[in-house]
Amino acid sequence: MTNPSDAQNPWWKEAIIYQVYPRSYLDTNGDGVGDLPGITAKLDYIASLGVDIVWLSPFFKSPQKDFGYDISDYCDVDPLFGNLADFDALIAKAHSVGLKIMIDQVMSHTADAHPWFVESRSSRDNPKSDWYVWSEPLADGNPPNNWLSVFGGSAWQWDTRRKQYYMHNFLVSQPQLNFHNPEVQQAHLDALRFWLERGVDGVRMDACVFHFHDQQLRSNPPALVRDTSTVTDVNPYGMQAHIYDKTQPENIAFLQKVRALLDEFGAVSIGEVSSDDALEQMAEYTEGGDKLHMAYSFNLLTPQFSAAHIRKQVEEFNARVKDGWASWSVGNHDAIRVATRWSSGPVSPALSKLVLALQLSLKGTPCLYQGDELALPEADVPYELLQDPYGITFWPEFKGRDGCRTPMPWNAADANGGFTTGKPWLPVPAEHLALAEDVQDRDPQSMLNFQRKIIHWRRTMPQITRGEIVFFDVPEQALALRRDLPGYPSVLAVFNVTDAPLTFEWPEAAGADKLEGHGLEGEVTGTTVTLPPYGGWFGSVASKA
Repeated sequence: MTNPSDAQNPWWKEAIIYQVYPRSYLDTNGDGVGDLPGITAKLDYIASLGVDIVWLSPFFKSPQKDFGYDISDYCDVDPLFGNLADFDALIAKAHSVGLKIMIDQVMSHTADAHPWFVESRSSRDNPKSDWYVWSEPLADGNPPNNWLSVFGGSAWQWDTRRKQYYMHNFLVSQPQLNFHNPEVQQAHLDALRFWLERGVDGVRMDACVFHFHDQQLRSNPPALVRDTSTVTDVNPYGMQAHIYDKTQPENIAFLQKVRALLDEFGAVSIGEVSSDDALEQMAEYTEGGDKLHMAYSFNLLTPQFSAAHIRKQVEEFNARVKDGWASWSVGNHDAIRVATRWSSGPVSPALSKLVLALQLSLKGTPCLYQGDELALPEADVPYELLQDPYGITFWPEFKGRDGCRTPMPWNAADANGGFTTGKPWLPVPAEHLALAEDVQDRDPQSMLNFQRKIIHWRRTMPQITRGEIVFFDVPEQALALRRDLPGYPSVLAVFNVTDAPLTFEWPEAAGADKLEGHGLEGEVTGTTVTLPPYGGWFGSVASKA
């Protein structure tokens, strides 16, 4: 239950999160889809990475039209992944190896197969008739406003049973719940309690800005600046300013209810924030100690990779936030793999090492994605093998999310990478086999062993896990920062974010002692910084705190 020391010593600020996408981790029954026993079998491996929290993407009962993000029963395991006994075994094993388990709660919408929606759409006067967002058509039969779905087209779908439109922010088969109904809020709190009582240590809140909608159903105005951080430029969703279909003020009170429940169990939360001003929302949702513990945005999940962009995101968040906390993520199940997305040429393990070191050096809780510890590039999934409906809709300019969701390669000698004995739900690319876990585990210089090394090193640096952060003006090819914590020497860090050697003067480095043990290469002589392509350097100076 509640740990009174958490408020004074928030362990989650020093933690590292590792996301597991269950469909693609390890298949133990040969059906080509990963499962809970597969995750349990790999928990020792996950623990070896040095991470603290394992975030599991949805494994709940689902028609799988959006691969688990369309839930039909919040309190049960989909047979595709196992059963509740398998989940209990996973929890027990995780706790035995020092890992905490975070589940993915998709609260804003359900599957259209959920019994709640089946009842809601059956009539206009049933007990759950107001559990979803329903609207009369306009006089000419059109939807009530101009709201768009993230996955393409109108956010409204005509239903012949009620002769009304229902709202969906994503797939047509993912109807939007009406959070203005207190019964809906309570149903979600009850479902969350169900998992907390089973030993879950935290919750990742999917699409948490989408819970509430404007009850007047006012149309969104055009965007002043087209949003390309949460959607690509081929998606008209980015052409609207989304001020009425999400990020409503009522969400604050609901997040406070969630936090009160989590505090009963000493559990932690992280929210996914995708909004027109994501940094503002992250600050609002994490400040005050009574809402989300931390939040992450898509701002570092974009193609933009520059020292200036990264610095801007961190500085703007810190300028807006009072006492909240960020989680910085550069990869997840919705984004092109960072090894490809941020590469200016052929995919390079050196780039993956640099990106990880940089991410681990920012003020905030790092959130890592499975396979990035192997420096996996984005898979090129041919159209005929695509599974993602999002990608099928916007093909070929946007190929969807399958390229970052292909199975984990465990064994280089196996055609399916040791992921399954059957036919994998997505293909295992040949280039991934060369990067398989068994190959990298034996190579001291591999990305896998670099990740283990630098995470272990980071744990010895409280300045990096808990200190304040300051950035410095240096040539645009580099990102330079300092982490300060009272009672400790300050830590300097500088990273070459390009594939060319770099030398420049940095007065801040005068008198600094080089720190070893992190695995990056770079030198500072006096005030002269010399970095190889994608190189980095850490040093220690007298405390600036």
